[in-house]
Amino acid sequence: MSSVWFITGAGRGMGLDIAKAALAAGNKVVATGRNIEKVAGALPESPNLLVVKLDVTSSTDAEAAAQATVERFGRIDVLVNNAASFYAGYFEELSQPQMDLQLATSMNVTRAILPTMRKQGSGKIISISSSAGIAGFEFCTAYSASKFGLEGWMEALQTEVSPFGIQTMIVNPGFFRTELLTQASTQYADLKVEDYSERRAAQEAFWTSANGTQGGDPEKLARALIRLGSQQEMPGRFFAGADAIEVAEEKIATLQRQIEAYRELSNSLAVE
Repeated sequence: MSSVWFITGAGRGMGLDIAKAALAAGNKVVATGRNIEKVAGALPESPNLLVVKLDVTSSTDAEAAAQATVERFGRIDVLVNNAASFYAGYFEELSQPQMDLQLATSMNVTRAILPTMRKQGSGKIISISSSAGIAGFEFCTAYSASKFGLEGWMEALQTEVSPFGIQTMIVNPGFFRTELLTQASTQYADLKVEDYSERRAAQEAFWTSANGTQGGDPEKLARALIRLGSQQEMPGRFFAGADAIEVAEEKIATLQRQIEAYRELSNSLAVE
């Protein structure tokens, strides 16, 4: 049975790959983006496709897109929170407007779609996080802040909406050959602090050179997400790629060491 997939940031990169994979699997797809001409031009014509304008930071856009989806297809089965950007830089060099833009998530879209899923008594929300949502990395303070926030939001939301038959899944991709590191998606810090100059130059060179050389295949990831999203029960989390698994295992080991180092002190803090 086909499902209705609502995908943010579907005009390029991972969102486009997910939209193509969902259509190829016989699903109905709502492909959204700020530039609907670009979205429509990137996808094959199909009676199962609806292209809708959506800026994920706009609650008005989100509500209109959700309404258009229900009017066309009658329901929303899977929401993919994919739209993202990358503000790279050291925290002291990132301006507050850049931090604010990075932290603007797909909460507007989820808020607009949840009423439909509650009414249906079913629905799945897939949110694309990152290895930077599991561990903090140099030059990624803004990005990690946004992804750590997304993960806490999704885990807490699951406890609130599961009684309505709604599931959530966090996806932690490693390094995939998407468009995240292109000039259209990556922006560097507005400010300059001399103490960071040498390290900044090395980091910018690294991130620039990484574009197009990442080891993960985004088309394979898209197909994997369609498979997971089509299951009766989704996993609560999916680590995508061997490098993502490695980061998660290192984080688990670090947490365990930190627990053991001060277990006795922690256990001594109860009221006597």
